[in-house]
This record gives sequence, C-alpha cells and structure tokens, in this order.
Amino acid sequence: MTKVRRAVDGDLDAVAEIFAHYVEGSTATFETIPPDVGQWRQKLDAVADRGLPFLVAEIGAEVVGFGYAGPWRPKPAYRQTVEDTVYLAPGWTGRGLGKSLLTTLMADSARAGATQMIAVIADDGDDSSVALHRACGFREVGRLHEVGHKFGRWIDTVLLQRKLDPVP
Repeated sequence: MTKVRRAVDGDLDAVAEIFAHYVEGSTATFETIPPDVGQWRQKLDAVADRGLPFLVAEIGAEVVGFGYAGPWRPKPAYRQTVEDTVYLAPGWTGRGLGKSLLTTLMADSARAGATQMIAVIADDGDDSSVALHRACGFREVGRLHEVGHKFGRWIDTVLLQRKLDPVP
C-alpha cells in the first residue's frame, strides 16, 4: 500500500539517490551535479521554514518517490504561487504514485496559503510529466525555447499552471 507523508531527515538518502538517477541519466532536470544529502537537508529545512510541503511516497518501508512545493519566484508579490517538483524512483513510474504525490502537494500547498501552482517541465520527448500534470488539472500556459543545454542538446521547457482549490 502506498503512503504519502511528510519527508523527514531519514528519507533524504533515498531522495538523493532518486534524484541522482535523473541528474546523471536524463534531461528531466537541468541539474548536472546531483545534490548531496546535506544539500537535500537544506532544501527540506527551507521548504519547511516556508510552511510548504516536502513529501515522500512510501511502499512498505521503501521511499519510492518524493515531491515538494517551493516558491515560484523570490519576490514578495509571488508568495502565493508555488512550483512543484515530483520524482519517482526508477521502476516505480506508471503506478499512480506521481498522481498521489502531486494531489497531496496541491492540497498541502493550498492549506499553506498558495493559490497557484506552476510546473516547469523539460520537453525532452517524454510526455509523462506533462500527462501527469494535465491529469491533475494543469493547463499549458507557455513554452520557453532552448533554455536548457544538457548532454549536448538544447531543450525547451513547458510551463503549466493550476489554480489551487481552497482547502478548509
């Protein structure tokens, strides 16, 4: 059974390992050096300090995915808009875990005062992230052409947006 819960310090080894897979072998992220556990601890603390969610998906005792909401931009007028990040461990995609993480992120972000969520997705030929976001009610609002360069090629990003439903 899948459990989505708040991330804790003990989850960060798994988070770092999951993300490193995408940094080193894909263009899903424009990072080129995988953050270490210490850097993930700083991210977890920064997200928590803003009252925003940092979640993990767990099956049994294994962390098989993570997601968090961070500020869209640092300027104060953007404070109600967040950007989501969701990654699943290799072999765990296509099972509904991404949707569980994203829907919980949306609800927790709304509880934290966010009213809009933005997704910035690399258009690298894999449509699964765009499909996930569309299934959760996001709509495409723009494209940035050739803004990332990784593995010797230029990559566009697709911008998607969703108004968050108020949560009591």
